[in-house]
Amino acid sequence: MRGDIKPNILIIDDSTLDLRLLIEMMTVRKMRLNVAFDGKDGYNKAVMQQPDLILLDVVMPVMDGFATCRMLKNNQRTRNIPIIFLSAASEVENRLEGFSLGAVDYVGKPYNEQEVIARVEVHLNLVLQCKGGANAKPDCDPVADMACRDSVLLRTATQYLRENLSQPPSPDVLAKLLGTNEKRLNQVFQNAFSLPVFAWLREEKLRMARELLVTTEIAIADIGEHFGYSSPANFAKAFRERFDCSARELRTELKKHNMS
Repeated sequence: MRGDIKPNILIIDDSTLDLRLLIEMMTVRKMRLNVAFDGKDGYNKAVMQQPDLILLDVVMPVMDGFATCRMLKNNQRTRNIPIIFLSAASEVENRLEGFSLGAVDYVGKPYNEQEVIARVEVHLNLVLQCKGGANAKPDCDPVADMACRDSVLLRTATQYLRENLSQPPSPDVLAKLLGTNEKRLNQVFQNAFSLPVFAWLREEKLRMARELLVTTEIAIADIGEHFGYSSPANFAKAFRERFDCSARELRTELKKHNMS
């Protein structure tokens, strides 16, 4: 890493002990640091400050690390900032979750100082090579532009719900995961789709179920189970109410049409 450039690192962690260790490591190496104690504050600081790298804990109050990562990767201003998870939650499933959300690295706690610094410097060097290219920063100012922030919230919420169609969280849990409240979340969906969150989710599940019925040979009961319906009867009732025909009737009519 070039000595004349002081990289800007944002550390998001609620552990004062871990923060102190990280700050000592980084300041010795002449790195500029900013700190946030929860995911929501960290997300806001990342948007405003545009750090070169983010060190992110997983288990935190207000908004956890995975939800924070989702928000950052869905915001045009922050999607290209490399994120390294530093967490005691270091099981394989946690690591895979972190990488699937777009993190560039995942280091388990308690961590080795040389390992952390080596990984940080690798990714900072990549950032410096890309400056002015893929990491160019757009002009949008989401602090002043509520529409920009709502767009990020909407993309993150719809992405999360599509990833958890069979077992979506309750409205209050979803809002907490995204660092907001139910009222604002519903308003964002109402503005975009003219539906509150879980009315949109119901429509989305039935739309996707209909698409599977039309384009695949998957058993109807399996489709219903995939989208979280507790029984074939519940799926059949919801499908008929939405499309004014049963799933079986739709598939039968489609087969007749294809044969004619």
